Amino acid sequence: MPTPGSRPGTLAVLTELPPPVVRRITYDAGSEQSADVALDDLESALNPRTGQVVWVDVQGLGDADALLRMGAALGLHPLTIEDIAHVHQRPKVEEFDDYLFVTLRDIRLTDDGRIDDEQVSLVLKGGLLVTFQEQLGDGFDPIRRRIREGKGAIRKSGADYLAAAIIDAVIDNYFPVLEAYGDHMDQLDDQVRAQPTHDASRAIHHMRKQLRLFRRATWPFRDVTSKLGRDDYALIADEIRPMLRDCHDHVIQVADFVDGARERSAELADLYMAVIGERTNQVMKVLTIIATIFIPLTFLAGIYGMNFDPEASPFNMPELKWKYGYPAFWGVLVAVLLLMLWFFHRQGWVGKDNPDEGGDDQEH
Repeated sequence: MPTPGSRPGTLAVLTELPPPVVRRITYDAGSEQSADVALDDLESALNPRTGQVVWVDVQGLGDADALLRMGAALGLHPLTIEDIAHVHQRPKVEEFDDYLFVTLRDIRLTDDGRIDDEQVSLVLKGGLLVTFQEQLGDGFDPIRRRIREGKGAIRKSGADYLAAAIIDAVIDNYFPVLEAYGDHMDQLDDQVRAQPTHDASRAIHHMRKQLRLFRRATWPFRDVTSKLGRDDYALIADEIRPMLRDCHDHVIQVADFVDGARERSAELADLYMAVIGERTNQVMKVLTIIATIFIPLTFLAGIYGMNFDPEASPFNMPELKWKYGYPAFWGVLVAVLLLMLWFFHRQGWVGKDNPDEGGDDQEH
């Protein structure tokens, strides 16, 4: 990130990002060519021939000089290059004199089960589409395969159709992530009900954090697809707008699911606290009953543990001289214990539910 107070357009790339790898795909209705492009040959690679579509895919944003060269070759505004390099942007669409700039959040489930969140930037310019991605690798292989095999309308359409296809692919990548979130919440629900642990609590809070980030990506995405599908952009043909409006509908579905998932994660947090509270109450109930039972027993034992001399006065515990005093004392303790357990059982505190609730059930 640039230092505070830097002039607008100051470029500061993340050093942990890989250097750019550029790949060019050129196609029309009858042919397709794909090849890697060296940075020295970038200017010639960005010039599509008449009737052809050129897709230049840039993966890796770890070289500021390379990004500046690409920006100069494309004629990009300095603020556009800054938005490409600073990968914290909200999804947005901006129209310039000769190109359309779109930023998206590509959240997808990787092959090893991780959730990858990165920024994807699109520059649409005539018959040219340039995509910028943070890391190497993406989820756009189905689009490349459609271009290579000539399936559907993609080879017969322009760069605006390709841009819409990429936007649609970004949205499609959301759904496996949402499914993974749903499965994970089901597992957390079962775990919390069976055995609530600190690991489950941490997992719930992590889930809520991830869903907040997901919401920040999807809600601005709705505005992007709405503007692309309804506003009049010179670089987007009228026949492409229904496809973009369909993308908008899909984003709405994703946003609704995210809101529902956030509510469910909040309910999971409440459920965790309720189950923990219930278990704590059960423990306190058992401890209270045990303590209550021992209160009168301790009282009686304390009385007969006092050092009174029965020979000094007939009122000083005469039962200490009684032949059956000790068995009688134990008999009183057992009787008190049984009487208290019977009373607790009658009240529904041990051994069964509340008697009032049971009576209502029997009447029904």
